[in-house]
Amino acid sequence: MKKLLLLFILINVILTTTFAQKFAYVDTDYILNKIPEFKQAQDKLDNFSADWQAEIESKYAAVEKMYRAYQQEKVLLTDNMKSKREEAIITKETAAKNLQQKYFGPQGQLFTKRQELITPIQDKIQNAIKELAKANKYQIVFDSSSDLIMLHKDNNLDQSDKVLDLMGY
Repeated sequence: MKKLLLLFILINVILTTTFAQKFAYVDTDYILNKIPEFKQAQDKLDNFSADWQAEIESKYAAVEKMYRAYQQEKVLLTDNMKSKREEAIITKETAAKNLQQKYFGPQGQLFTKRQELITPIQDKIQNAIKELAKANKYQIVFDSSSDLIMLHKDNNLDQSDKVLDLMGY
């Protein structure tokens, strides 16, 4: 029985040392902020967003102006004129909401532009991480900037600068 237990312990020690997993982590926020193309893409997105937001705000301001004018003239209008004005206000407001969805909705132009500008950069980072993991035989590479909670991290395991080196930055 002692020999069997000793053999089991010996096999367990051999297996755990032979199959030890290697871990590393990277900080993708740090990496992205070191890449000039990302900053340029982010600036472009911010400019698109600001322009579109200004356009939408002007549409809503026009709706508000129409509504205030309608409220002031309401007592002088016939029922037919009231309904036409109300329809015009609702139509203009609906157009503003549609424009907002077109630009900022889940499948809007901002999302499309973000995919177009940011996704290639993220793909380059992902490929560099895969290359790093393969070269150093890491089984797991964590992202310390994500929602993953890291209670402790050894800075010697941070491979962010190596990923930047692999990408040529």
